Formats: sequence, structure tokens, C-alpha cells
Amino acid sequence: MPNSSHLTEYAGLPVVEFTGWEALRTEFHIAMSWASNRRERHPDLPSSYEPLFAAIAAPGSVAWRLRAEEPGYHQRTAQTLSEYLDEFERLVPRDEVRALVVGHVEDEARVTGNLLDELVGRVFAYTGLRSLFFGDVTREENEISWIEHGDLGPLLTALPYLTAFTVRGGSTGLDLTITEPHGLRSLTVQSGGLRPEVVRTVCAAPLPEVEHLELWLGAEEYAGEHTTEADLAPLLSGTAFPKLRSLGLRNAENADDCVAALAEAPVTRGLSELDLSLGAMTDRGARILLDTPVFHGLRRLDLHHHYLSEEMADRLGAALTASGVEHDLSGRLEPEENPYADGGLSYYTAVSE
Repeated sequence: MPNSSHLTEYAGLPVVEFTGWEALRTEFHIAMSWASNRRERHPDLPSSYEPLFAAIAAPGSVAWRLRAEEPGYHQRTAQTLSEYLDEFERLVPRDEVRALVVGHVEDEARVTGNLLDELVGRVFAYTGLRSLFFGDVTREENEISWIEHGDLGPLLTALPYLTAFTVRGGSTGLDLTITEPHGLRSLTVQSGGLRPEVVRTVCAAPLPEVEHLELWLGAEEYAGEHTTEADLAPLLSGTAFPKLRSLGLRNAENADDCVAALAEAPVTRGLSELDLSLGAMTDRGARILLDTPVFHGLRRLDLHHHYLSEEMADRLGAALTASGVEHDLSGRLEPEENPYADGGLSYYTAVSE
């Protein structure tokens, strides 16, 4: 699963977490208690902090992960979110940060204010920041459909030089309204169920420089309803993102409908890469891919995690190979029997709840 572990690399840089005092205290408390009670060293703790020290010495050489935690059971007070961010900014020059990964923030760490408010009030000084991943949260920390973000528009507005932005989560409450032209070149929205209004907002955003767009459309159960061709109309027409070369409509329960919409869409003619992976594509969608010439002009087509029959997967793979299209048809699945589903079978996306 894409959200089963934390990022280890982002924007071409290794990810290093800025460890807060709560995590340090917890680790050392566990390690010392273990040694005292068992008369032996803990096998894993404390962690090696050599990567952290090296990163502090060369702040622009890594992507920094920020993650605030609750205090351990033995602690009476928590380091507030403001205190955690103050400590980071004291040790790491803000103008040298090139890539930032915002991870899990426990509710108790929000005592001085909302995470977004904190960041919006600070990021103006991060003048070298070009890549931001908002929501590097694993399933163990929080299910993707339960991650709440609110309005991220002000955060993007506060970062006019940002070129790459990824957000994970936000099945409810997510807002990406951007009112002024922005120079983003890459935008990714990862969700277990992306509400159609968010899709419409993204498609209406003044982002003329976007070359890579990735939307995880998800399941109707978590989005409320499926994204339709009408919701995607500005994107499909090719007018919304004139420089778009790489498109992902991923994790889509209605992947077959996405293929049908793309088959005649002007935007498809300008693409070099198309990613329809993690979804519930069946032979219906594959047949459209097989029979539509524009898809055979792609440089790369990613379909991994799908419900194609073996015969169709073989036919499509052979046709793409003959056309010189690099492709991924791995992860073939069989639908599950379900007497309550249409046709008695259920098809699932890779990431839902």
C-alpha cells in the first residue's frame, strides 16, 4: 500500500525526520527502562541520530519531515506544536530548506493553534522551499479517509515559489481553492475518496505551469459520489493545464469510465505518461485502451492493480509492447463474490478507508 510506510525519499532527496523532544524522551525512557528491567540493551532503541546530525549540518541536502507526537505515558507535559517548530527553525535555517514533508500531528500537539495556521504564519520565510508533501501519514497513524486538512489554499498562496505539492487525505473538508495564478509544476492529491467538488476546484485552479497532475479519485463510499466526465471537463478539454504531459487518475473505482472519457479527450493527445493504477479497471476499460490509437502513442502507461482477465491482460500487454509503450500490468486481481453488488461481484481500489 502506498500509505503503509513513511516516505524515505521525496523530491529526489532522502527524508530525514526532525525528531522532537517528546520522541527523544520516549525513546530513551523505553531504552533505559528495558535495560534496567531486563539487564540487557534494547535491540532497537535508541535510534541512531547520525542522519539527523548530518542533515542539520547540510539543511538543503534532505527533505525534512515534521511530525509532532503526544507525550509518552510517563510524561506530564507535551512539547507544543509551536515549540516544536521553533526548535526546528532555531537549528535549521528556513531559507535553506528545499523540501518539506509534513507528517502526523497528534491532537494534543495542537494546543497552541491549528497546524495550518502555524505553517501559513511561518512559511513566508522558507524562500528556498520548492517541494511540499502535506500529510505523510501511514495507515497505522490514521486511515487515509480520516485525515482532515481543511482549506489548503492559503498555504499554497503563502508559497508562491513552490513547484511541487502533494497532499494525502481529506475525503471530507479538503479545499484547494487557489484564486491567483501559481507556478506549481506538479500537483498530487492522494485520497481514498476524492469529493467531486475538490476535483472541480483543482480543474478550475489557475495553474498554467502544471506538467504533472495526479488525482486519486477513490471509492464512492468515501467520496460521496463518483467523479464524472463533467467534473473533469476543463482538464479533459486540454485548456486547464496547457503544459500537462503526465496525468494520473489513480485509485479510481470507476477506472473504466475514466478511460472512456480520456479516449476522445483533447488532453490525451498531449500526454506522454498516463497513470491509471491502483484502481478497479476491468476488461471494459482495457478494451477501450486496446482499440483507441491515442493510447498507443504514449511513452508510458501504468495500470498496476487491476481486474483484467488473463486473456485481456495478455492481449493488451502485447499490443502496448508492439506500439513501443512502456507499461505496467502487474497486480492482477480477481473480483470478490458479493450477493449485494451489481453482477454479484465487488471490485476494490487499492486505497480506500
